[in-house]
Amino acid sequence: MGICGLVSCISSSSFEIQPVDFGNENVVHYDDNNINGNQQVIGSVFSQQGNKGVNQDSAILYQGYGVENGVFGGVFDGHGKNGQVVSKFVMNKLPSLLLKYILSLPKITSPKQNVKLVDEESVKNKNFNKWKEACLSSFKVMDKDIRSLEKLDCSCSGTTAVVAIRQDDDLIIANLGDSRAVLGRKTEEGVIEAVQLTTDLKPSLPSEGERIRNCDGRVLALKEEPHIQRVWLPHEDVPGLAMSRAFGDFMLKNYGIISKPDVSYHHISPYDQFLVLATDGVWDVLSNDQVVSIVCATNNAAAAAEAVVQASLDAWKQTFPNSKRDDSTVICLFFQ
Repeated sequence: MGICGLVSCISSSSFEIQPVDFGNENVVHYDDNNINGNQQVIGSVFSQQGNKGVNQDSAILYQGYGVENGVFGGVFDGHGKNGQVVSKFVMNKLPSLLLKYILSLPKITSPKQNVKLVDEESVKNKNFNKWKEACLSSFKVMDKDIRSLEKLDCSCSGTTAVVAIRQDDDLIIANLGDSRAVLGRKTEEGVIEAVQLTTDLKPSLPSEGERIRNCDGRVLALKEEPHIQRVWLPHEDVPGLAMSRAFGDFMLKNYGIISKPDVSYHHISPYDQFLVLATDGVWDVLSNDQVVSIVCATNNAAAAAEAVVQASLDAWKQTFPNSKRDDSTVICLFFQ
C-alpha cells in the first residue's frame, strides 16, 4: 500500500519537523501557509514499498519554507540494515538545519525576466556562493549527527538525498547519491521537455571513481551484475556500495565516499512547469521523458506523484519480472 501525506508541525525550540501522528510513515506533506484551512495544492508526494523488505525511502514536501511561497522538497533513499532509520532521521532534521542557514542569507539577485529563456549562468553571483555554503555546511553537520546517534550502527547503512529549495523564483538543488531531479519545461513549440538538473553520483562516473581510487577504495562490479559498479574496502569484499556519495556509510568514509553534495542553481522561468524528485526505484525503469510525460498526462498536482510511482511499478513488472522490486518514491512540485 502506498503512502501519501502526513500532517506535521515545526517545533520552534528545536527547529525540527515533528509528525503530529507519529508512526511508521515514510512521507510528510506540510503546508505552513495553511493557517485558515485554505490550502493551495502545488504538488504531491508518494511512496510505495518494494518487495525487498521494509520501505527505506523517505520524503518531505514542505510548503511555506522560509518565505510565504517557499518550498522544501527532499527525497531520501536509505540502504543497509538501518537505512530506513537514517532516511527518516535526515527527512526530519535536514529541512530545519538548512533553514537556520538560509534565513540569514540575502536573496539571490536575478535579472528581470524580459527574455524567453534566462541564461542561468548570468544570475549566479556572490550570493549564490553563500547559499551553496549553507547546503554544504548543513550536509556536513547532518552526517556528523548521524555518526553521533547512539545504538545505531551506520557503518554500512546510509541514505541518498536530493533536495530542492524554492525561494520565490530561485531554485537551489543539492544532490547526494543516485536519486534525481528532473525539470518539466515548455518549449517554444508548447511541448513539455525533460531537463535533468542533477547527475547520478555513482562510482561508474569517472570523476567519482577517480576520487574513490585515490583514497584506496576499490570500484568493481559483481560478476552477476556487470553493469553496476560498487565500492569496496581496499582488502575486503565489503560492503559493495552502489553510489559514490551518501549520508552514513562510515566504513567507507576514509575510502572516497563523501557526504558533500553537488549544489546548483536554477532561475525559475515562465517556461518551467514542474519539478520531479525521485529515488532510483523510479529512474531504474522509467526515463526522464517518460516521467515528464506521465506528469503531463495526469494534469493534477495532487495525483501526479502517485501516478509516476504506479507507472514505475508497472514498468518493474514488465522489465524485471523475476527480480525484487525496489522502493519507489516521488515528489512532484508545480511552478505554474
